Amino acid sequence: MERQVDGEFSQFVKDQQSALLRTAYLLTGDHAAAEDLLQTALMKTYARWSSVTAPAAFTRRVLVTTYTSWLRRRSFTERPVADPPDVPSTWTDEPDDRKEELMTALATLPPRMRAAVVLRFYEDLTEADTAAVMGCSVGTVKTQTHRGLARLRVTFPDFEGQDEVSGR
Repeated sequence: MERQVDGEFSQFVKDQQSALLRTAYLLTGDHAAAEDLLQTALMKTYARWSSVTAPAAFTRRVLVTTYTSWLRRRSFTERPVADPPDVPSTWTDEPDDRKEELMTALATLPPRMRAAVVLRFYEDLTEADTAAVMGCSVGTVKTQTHRGLARLRVTFPDFEGQDEVSGR
């Protein structure tokens, strides 16, 4: 039985890794942190694999909740520095200038707003699905999305909404 579970989970990771890594990157804004976040989320998903009925949705929820808990923990232990050391990028999809501007604008949003915008427009989840992933009400998703888009329009003047976030 365990061998079958391992095979199913391996196939899930193979099929979903790119999309989940993209979501993690959009949440964190950092390639290394996104990889760490995804690895942690996949470990948590694997631990509950036998009871998971919708693996992609479950893993996205784990990404969001783990990211949020990391932010809470980091606020007490880590301090940002003005000039971080040069670290080579391992990201294979080097974003163009417009994507960099959007990532910078996304980074200005508080974590829940950022999660709502990413899940609604980049992951193309419904309001109900986004609420389930974030563990909140649909009204909260609507509010967080509305406020997030409003802030993006201020910090990213050329922003026109869904097309910019989703890359469509």
